[in-house]
Amino acid sequence: MARPPDPLSYRDAGVDIDAGDALVERIKPFAKRTLRPEVLAGIGGFGALVELPKRFKVPVLVSGTDGVGTKLKLAFALHRHDTVGIDLVAMSANDVLVQGAEPLFFLDYFACGKLDVAVAAEVIQGIARGCELAGCALIGGETAEMPGMYPAGEYDLAGFCVGVVEKDGVVDGRDIAAGDAVLGLASSGAHSNGYSLIRRILERAKPDLAADFHGRPLADALMAPTRIYVKPVLGLMQEVRVKGLAHITGGGLVENVPRVLPDGVRAVLEKSAWPLPPLFQWLQEHGNVAEAEMHRVFNCGIGMVVVVAPAAADRALTLLGSAGEAVYRIGSIEEASADTPPTVLV
Repeated sequence: MARPPDPLSYRDAGVDIDAGDALVERIKPFAKRTLRPEVLAGIGGFGALVELPKRFKVPVLVSGTDGVGTKLKLAFALHRHDTVGIDLVAMSANDVLVQGAEPLFFLDYFACGKLDVAVAAEVIQGIARGCELAGCALIGGETAEMPGMYPAGEYDLAGFCVGVVEKDGVVDGRDIAAGDAVLGLASSGAHSNGYSLIRRILERAKPDLAADFHGRPLADALMAPTRIYVKPVLGLMQEVRVKGLAHITGGGLVENVPRVLPDGVRAVLEKSAWPLPPLFQWLQEHGNVAEAEMHRVFNCGIGMVVVVAPAAADRALTLLGSAGEAVYRIGSIEEASADTPPTVLV
């Protein structure tokens, strides 16, 4: 008579339930620091409960979702997991912001082949830090351990943000008109876009990532987390009427600014109006990347665009500068015909 096979457990199949439970307990203090008064029940339940802020008369919910892209591959290679969580929050929170919305809460999805509690906790601590910077609550998420789905030591991230805006305060760009001023808020680096090209350039150039690069290691410049613009821009909107906002992600200025422009106008941006940061100069030189391609792939130093009436431009510049932003008047809105490119750089 054949001997029955040894009994199997979920751990034998590669999933460690105890590790997942340990992670939940480890991240609770991080999440607690992000809580807002509207959170009724957060991490630990099947779903999180959040009520709408009572100060809104006709609230409109704005949602966004994104990931970090192949910047994660660089994080794996450098064994740096402390800032990609900030990137994750930034990509969705900044997107919600451009509708004029205040980010309300955030959820994350962390997927891996084998759960390393220390690494996952480092990532989620970064997510909590991003939520603090954005003023939103980290109310939950999902940790998925899926043996065989990912290479050893790798993981994937997705984020989900919900914001709220007064219905008559939605920023949609519909009344942007010729003569309006275009302001640009400085980026902190490549943010979370263009990293497939960045990694290809690094393969070609083979630089010493620990070498000094304008006062810090090149690796630090490459991994600088995406800037979160929520608090200074929300503060600006309390003082100045903002007509349009554009988060400069994949596609750069030439593809993101048109998303907020109405028919009949175009944005004319002056490349000399802001400095091209050293990182982008290095990438262009070592990758032999054409200037047009640089502006189509990277933010090239501008992470958020703000459109205001010309009479409000100086005040907006002052307010954003006082809030700690490096901000430039980078162009203006002009009348345009249907066959004119919606954004041109001169």
